[in-house]
Formats: sequence, structure tokens, C-alpha cells
Amino acid sequence: MKASETTLAALVQGEKQFQIPLYQRTYSWTDKQLAQLWSDICEQADLLAAGEEGTTHFCGSVVLAPSPLNDAAFSRWLVVDGQQRLTTLSLALAAIRDHYTDPRQRERINEQYLINKFQEDDGYFRILPTQADRPAYSEHVRNTHAGNGGDRIGSAYRYFRQALIALDDPAEPREVSHIEKAITTRLTLVQVVADRDDNVHRIFESLNNTGLKLSQADLVRNYLFMRLPKRGEQVYQTYWLPMQRSLSNEQLEQLMWLQLVLDGGVRVRRQDMYSAQQRRLLRDGETEEDIETYVRELHRKAMHFRRIVDPEHEPNLEVRRYLRRIDQWQAATTHPVLMMLLDKRDTGVISSDDLVLALSYIESFLVRRMICQRSTQSLSGIFQELPGQLPDGMTVVEGLRHVLSASRRYWATDDELREAIATKPFYWYGKWEQRRLVLQRLEESYEHPEPVDFVNAKLTIEHVLPQEPGPEWLAALEVGAAEGESPRDRHARLVHTLGNLTLTAENSRLSNHPFERKQDLLANSHLEMNRRIAATATWGAAEIAARAAELADRAITLWPSPIGGVERVEKTRDWSLLRRALSVLPPGTWTSYGDLAALVGSSPIAIGQQMTRAYPNAHRVLDHAGRVAEGFNWGDGPDRGDVVDVLRTEGITVNSRNVAAPGQRLNVRDLADLLGMTEADATAAVRPGTASEVDRRARFFAQLAEKNPAPVAEAVTNVLAFWESHGGHLEYGTGAKSTSCILMLNRDSAGPIWPGAFYPGDGGPGKLEIVFQHLVVREPFTGNELRNEFRLRLNEIAGVDIPEGKLALRPTFSLKSLKDPAEYQRLCDALLWFRNTALGGETTGGGWDAETQPVSPAVRALLAALSEHGVPEPEMCVELGRHNWPVEAVWPEWRLALVEGEDDDRDSGLAEGGYRVVGVENTKPDQLAALLIGER
Repeated sequence: MKASETTLAALVQGEKQFQIPLYQRTYSWTDKQLAQLWSDICEQADLLAAGEEGTTHFCGSVVLAPSPLNDAAFSRWLVVDGQQRLTTLSLALAAIRDHYTDPRQRERINEQYLINKFQEDDGYFRILPTQADRPAYSEHVRNTHAGNGGDRIGSAYRYFRQALIALDDPAEPREVSHIEKAITTRLTLVQVVADRDDNVHRIFESLNNTGLKLSQADLVRNYLFMRLPKRGEQVYQTYWLPMQRSLSNEQLEQLMWLQLVLDGGVRVRRQDMYSAQQRRLLRDGETEEDIETYVRELHRKAMHFRRIVDPEHEPNLEVRRYLRRIDQWQAATTHPVLMMLLDKRDTGVISSDDLVLALSYIESFLVRRMICQRSTQSLSGIFQELPGQLPDGMTVVEGLRHVLSASRRYWATDDELREAIATKPFYWYGKWEQRRLVLQRLEESYEHPEPVDFVNAKLTIEHVLPQEPGPEWLAALEVGAAEGESPRDRHARLVHTLGNLTLTAENSRLSNHPFERKQDLLANSHLEMNRRIAATATWGAAEIAARAAELADRAITLWPSPIGGVERVEKTRDWSLLRRALSVLPPGTWTSYGDLAALVGSSPIAIGQQMTRAYPNAHRVLDHAGRVAEGFNWGDGPDRGDVVDVLRTEGITVNSRNVAAPGQRLNVRDLADLLGMTEADATAAVRPGTASEVDRRARFFAQLAEKNPAPVAEAVTNVLAFWESHGGHLEYGTGAKSTSCILMLNRDSAGPIWPGAFYPGDGGPGKLEIVFQHLVVREPFTGNELRNEFRLRLNEIAGVDIPEGKLALRPTFSLKSLKDPAEYQRLCDALLWFRNTALGGETTGGGWDAETQPVSPAVRALLAALSEHGVPEPEMCVELGRHNWPVEAVWPEWRLALVEGEDDDRDSGLAEGGYRVVGVENTKPDQLAALLIGER
């Protein structure tokens, strides 16, 4: 085998093809891997933009072997290892191609990286995935896709398209050309080429045998002590061992990285820490005295770092409070600056009072940016670079405030903070703990003589105006409403703003009750902010605005403002969130101007005015009633004709009065889910609570009986018993105003999974929530096919019509749909299918197992269902016919072949060989089982 370093541009140059073999798994990268890759790409793009060479990013290895179909005129290679990153990079380039508007640029990217222009059939593609991925990949390379595929290929492409759209963010503008160049020339690969006689299957197995890898900290430790032959024992006992005992291996690695950053290595990433440390020691000296000095200094800095990760070790009370809040904020990006400040205090440059003031600036910078919905992506660079940017002639604390106040840092001014508190949906921004901390600090600002013990109080965030308003609340919202704004739109705009939120331990008792009942409970609260809410006569838009103004005054006092005039520019409203939201709207769904206004913190009229400019998917935005806005036009793009006709073509049901189906509407919560602003697993998230499992169960069934008709409550109880009888278990919600019951299913290695959660009703009808958003990242439901199959089975229940456009969301349907025993049985059938599919076809009685076969989840689920129906075990993953056509399974006795994907040549070839060809995509298990069993 021969190895050499290369880049993507060099690797794919010329007419050639990289074929993904059958034994490789299908494309499987999720947003987690894509986000890391995108971060690496942007880092390299920033180096290009700054005209710096810097260090290229090592992207991994690609192991290649000559394909049996190779010929002199057109070289073909089997990708033994590295197919995931090759496929991902090609999809990123396809997204860049489609982002360009210049046809010449699009053609250039195609011919340089994606296609073999003069080859036919499968030879057209520079990278040829496995059969299961081939149709989706082909659509995206040819740009013939519909844009709503739920498979991983489509998800990755959409991730990069949305990331490219976000490049327009004024906080972090980047040139697309720099992104392209970073991908093709700055991500380095090790190309390993096997000889024709090498056993590629053995190579593949060896490369994928996972062992316990050495961490970066292990490598640095070994490097250091190999160079301490005389002093090693003393240095280890005196400095290294105490440090190793006080910090975890991961913390030790982070400490070493922080030391590099503070020494000027602001561009060093943690994964490159070992090689960077080697270069640093080679540059600064490698004598035993040099290395002992380095370890001794690291040991001293370890005391600072320990106080950052565990603030209880900090002796000064005020410093400890700030460090604790920053730690609870999960602001690891601040660690370089915190290390610098603690070291400055340790060396006598600043006092503890100075440190408290500096920490107040850092906390304010984080909080104000979060409330004003600033992207967190740039924080890492800001805090890594800050120690080296402190101006001469200023104290450390003055310099820190000066640097954070500079242009493009976006430390919100008082006016910006005040506007954001009044208009932006605070409840969707940041992390849950961050939102709670903001409300906690605002409560503490009242300086109650007997302050609340927030550690043990078990407080949760409460909406005073409830999320599901009853008639009384909606009537109150009609007072003073602007023209064209419905009570529902006004509710969506106000309900999640900070002026409507508080902290309480009485969440379940406050519920969705009218304000008069909430007043009594809030008046008896130990929290001053709740007593002030209770003191108002009513609670509507005017009261929410007044409280927002009061909280803004307190926030401005609590969190210091930036320095005015430090290269700051007048900022126009940032509409990047609006653009992002519109770009992710799936076909077959619509949203309203009011929903978008609530999401971005604006008004429906302002949204309508803004959308006279060119925005993607603008035709999918309707008024609150579901009608196309009067005067809508296609703007600068091509005229696509009647909007209603286009919507119907995309799958939206529009009635004779031109009103779109309300079930296909995406509300503000759906939009937030699509944009990743909410926690994907929030259904099962456990919040602090005091109730035992028995108490939570009792409360669920009490609410179920109280809020629902007896036949509905009985049907839900029977569904829960059915789920438990088939190996599932139940988890009950903790401390929410409306409790819940989650249908959990444990799996040995794949982790727990759940199809949905029952909510018995609180201020609205009881409902069953289907957690497609959770299933998107859990096998075997990551692909669109199985989630859609689950949707179709649920839609067989009378009154249930979940649209296809919500396959990545958390749609709900009313529990009243289950009152008929026949509908209850249909739900049980759908849940049993889900259970068997999630377990890979496990049943309580025998059958044969397809779980270990290298097939796609859709094939595995179909085979599992056939096993349960008593169908004999087939031969799996074989090649048939004189052209060795790959098939997923074959029953030789019946000459029946099961295939996946479209391939006319394969199907006709198999038919000529006497095989009956059945496609996975359009086959029902019971029909195929009846066919096979009937012919046995």
C-alpha cells in the first residue's frame, strides 16, 4: 500500500470515478458531524480571507483500491475507507454550485469536481455511492431533487445550503469562493492506494476495528517525559501527578490547549493540540530545563483552570458567584480570557475587585448577545484572540471592555437590549439553563430581604399569558390590537417575550387558568417579580409591554453596556433569521406572517413589507386565515403563475375558498424546531422536580380522567397497557403544567427510542405528540422512508391527517380520535409496527434475523416484517445473472428477487434470467408475505 498527502481538488482531478463498494454502509453523517466539518471549513476560509497561510486542516484518510471495472481510458477506484467524507464534500460542492447564480461558475464546479461530462449512465458521476444512496445522490448532483428528501443525502445537502445562506449574516460575512477553495485545497487527505492483489475486505475490516485511542493529553505527556531522562521522576511527582489527580484527562487536554492559546496560538484547534505543542517546544527549546519550566507553569495554571471548571474552589465570594454563573451558562468559549484574568490577579496585576468588574463585562457581553439573538459561532474566535488584543495604555479591565465594545463584536447597546426584551421571543433563544439564569438575575435585582434559595427551589419558567390560551385570554388580546392582527397572531407575538415570563414552583397549579386564578397563586409567591405581576388588575398586551419596560430597566442596570463610539456602526435590523426560516420551509407546508413575526421579534406588517424583496419560498407564507396575501407577486424571480396552483402542486390542500389546510401550517414552535432553536429531545427531557414516579403516574391519570371523556381516557389507558405488554415502558412528565406520558423503548446498543408522548390536556384538548424530530437522528428512522411509513399508518386513524411536510417536526393529533375502538386498534397496530421496526424486527416468537445483514434500514424493516409473517429466510446481499446484478434478498425456490432503487437494466436483466423483481419502495409486507406463503 502506498500513502501520500493530497487535497480534494488533486484527488478528483480528471475523468475518473470513485465507487463505494456494496459492503460499505450507506451514507450516515448527521448534523453533528456536518457542523464540525463546516466549522473546520469556515476556519480555513477565514485564513484565506485574511491572506494567511496558517495550518491546513487534516480531514482524514481515503483508502483506494483498483476497481475490477478499471480500464486505461477511464480509471475507476473502490473506496475502501473514507466514503463518508468524500460523499459529504461532494454534497457541499453541489450546494455551493447551486448557491452561485452565474451559470459559468455552476458548470465549472460540475466539471471540476462532480461529473465526468463525456461518460454515460453511472460513469457520469465522479463519486458513485452504494445502490441505496445512488438515486438521492444522483438527484442532487443533477439538481433535479424536490428539496424535501428525508434521507441523509438530502439532509446533508440542505444543511450546506442553509449554511451558505447564513453567510449573508452581517455578523460573520464570508465569500462563497473562499468556502469553495477551503474545501478543495485547504482540507488535506492522506491517500492510501492498495495494490490490485490486496484483499480489500481484509483492509476494510482492519481499518474499522476500533480500539481505545490515545488522547491528545496522553500524547503530550508521553512526548514530554520521553525528553526528561534525568528529571522525569521528580517533575512527575512534583507537578504532573497532582495536576493529573485534580483534573480529568479531558480537562488536562483543554488546559494544555488554553496554554497554547495564551502563548499566541489563537488559530490552534484542540484536535491539533499535540502537533502544535511539538512545534512550540521545538521552537522554544527542548532541554530538560525548558520542559520542566513548561510543566511547572502548566501546574500553576491548573489552579486557575480548576476554579473555572469548579468555582467552589475560588475563595473570593463575588468572584465565585460570577464564575459559577458563567459555568452554568456553559460558556467554555470564555476560558482563554478567564485564564488570563485569574493569572493577572495571581501575579498582582489586577485585584479581586478588578476581576469582579471584568467578569461583569463578560457576563453582560454573553447575556446581552443572547437576549438580542446574536449568533454564538463567533464567540470562540473573539475570546481566543482577546488576550492578544488588549490596547497599550489601558488597564486590563478597561482594555477588555474596549475590545468587546468594538465593531463586529455585537455587544448590544441599551437601546438594542430594550427593543429585544419587548419584541423578541426570549423563550426560544439560548439554552434552558441560560433563560432560567436571566430570570434568576432579574429576580435577584429586587434584593428581597429573604432571597430565594435558587439551588433547591426547583423553579421552572412559567408563561403568564399561557401557551394555549382559552377564550378569555383571546378576548383580552383583542383590546387595542393593530389593524390586520388577529388575537392568535398577537398571542404568538407576545407569549414568548420576556415580559410574559417568570419563574415559579407552582407551574402545574398555575396551568392555563384565567388570570384571576393565577393572581392568587402569584401573590403568595416568595418571588418579588411574581408579586408585582399579581398586583396588576388584568394581564394583556399593555401589561406585558409595561413589564418588559421594567425588566429592561433592571437588565440595563445589571449588565453593563459597551463603550460608545469604539468603531461602532449604526446597525440596521438583521433579517438573517427570517431568511433562514424561509429557506427551511418544506414543500407541502405553509406558515403565516404572524408566525414569522413571532419568531424574529417583529410585526406581521413589517414581515410583509420585508418580503417584497427576494426571499426563498415566499409563496409559502400566507395570512393568518391561510390565504395568499393580497398583492403578492413573485418579485425578482421567474413568474411561476397562480400561487394557489403552485401550492397545490407542492402538496398543500387548498379548498374552494382558496384557504390552505390548517393542519399543514407550521406555527412558531415548528419553525423554531426546524431551525434547531429548541431541544430535539425536549419531550423526554427531565426537568428538576420533587414528585416521585408514583406521584407523577397518579397525576397523569388524574388529569387524563378529568380532561377527557370516559371513552377517550379508557382508550389511552388501553394503549399504554398494550405498549407495556410488548416490551415498552412508560415515563411520566416532571413538574410541567400539563403532565405527560412518554412511550419508551429500550434497545441494547442503539440506545432508547420513543415514538411519542400523551398529553392529557390542560387548557386545550388532550393530544398525542409524534416525535419525528427525535426520530430523525435515531436509527433506523433517520431516512425519510420509515418515518413516512409510520405517518401513513397513523393517518389510517379517522381524524388524523399528518402532512408529509412535518416529517422532521413534532405533530400532534387529538385524543378524541381514539374514542372509537376501531381507531384505538389502528393506533396499536401502528405502535406495534414501530416497535418491531425500532428493534430491527425483533418479535417475541422466533423467526429469522436480518439485523446483522449489511442492508439499508428500509430493507431491514421489510425483511423483519416478512420474518414475523412466517416467510422463509432468503439469501441476502447476493449477485444474480450473468452481469452479477446486486440484489438485497432472493428466494431461489420462487425465483423472486428483492431490490432497492431504480435500475431498468438490472430489472430487465433479472427478468430475462427468469426472476420476478420486487422493489422495496413500493411493496407492502403483508402483500409480499401472502404472495410467498401462498406459493410455498
